[in-house]
Amino acid sequence: MNAPVAKAAFTAYPASMPADPRGAFRLGSEAHKTLMCRTMLTTHDPYKPALIDWPQLDPATQDRITSLPIWDIAVATEGRASMNVSTYAAGLADPLLKSAVDMNAFEEARHKLVLGDMVRAYGIDLVPEPAYVTPRDPEWAFMVTGFSECIDSFFGFGLFKIARDSGFFPGELVDTFEPVMREEGRHILFFVNWVAWHRANLPWWRKPAFALKVAAVWAFLIYERIDMAKGMGADNTKAQENNFTLNGSKELGVEIEFPELAAICLAENDRRLVVYDARLVRPRFVPAMMRLALRMMGKGKLLAASA
Repeated sequence: MNAPVAKAAFTAYPASMPADPRGAFRLGSEAHKTLMCRTMLTTHDPYKPALIDWPQLDPATQDRITSLPIWDIAVATEGRASMNVSTYAAGLADPLLKSAVDMNAFEEARHKLVLGDMVRAYGIDLVPEPAYVTPRDPEWAFMVTGFSECIDSFFGFGLFKIARDSGFFPGELVDTFEPVMREEGRHILFFVNWVAWHRANLPWWRKPAFALKVAAVWAFLIYERIDMAKGMGADNTKAQENNFTLNGSKELGVEIEFPELAAICLAENDRRLVVYDARLVRPRFVPAMMRLALRMMGKGKLLAASA
């Protein structure tokens, strides 16, 4: 099945938008749901991929960018994400929540369009896309996509900064992709607040099962990434593509050790999320693991510098 195709503009806004809640609130409350959904809906950037003017690159820059081993998996990841999120949205009854998740799915499909337009503009050859199968468990698929984005966005923020600062990505291309990076930040912010809100609203007897489901998703993602890191199988190109989040600085022509990369990612993650309402939950697991790793490696000074 094909992934959902982004329409020219998002139109599935709720019939009425509740007011922004005032003051402190309890996680899982109606005010919490209102704020996380309003943030998703009101910060939407209505740019249109078809109107993006892809900058002309000099031959050396174009060769560097087109040789990155990420474009096949990037397009497939966005296609799978749009399918997973839209399938979960289809089963929601709450109009405001459904509209916010629909927005998430719309933007995932739009990311795929942006990447598709870019690879055509720069003559990047892609392998045929996989079939996008409608998930049997929409909530599981939504959670796999959300937690996976928490990992990939954390490293992606840092690698995007390295590519910008090193000049690997020219300024014009940085400006073109900046809206996509902002949206990734919005998506993980919305997702972790959905997790907190959803968990709080489950009856007590369902909360242990949900906690086990969250743990199972993390176990699945960790196993998946360990499998990728091993480069198992004959297709080493695939392994290289999947490992880009951890080895990307070398692909960008910058020799940087893991502690420095982790510190950059921590600082960029904080910078991109600090602009949103402080009452919303932030992604915690990946940043906490990186801070723990830096402390265990005796790199406390890097932690202080990234704060």
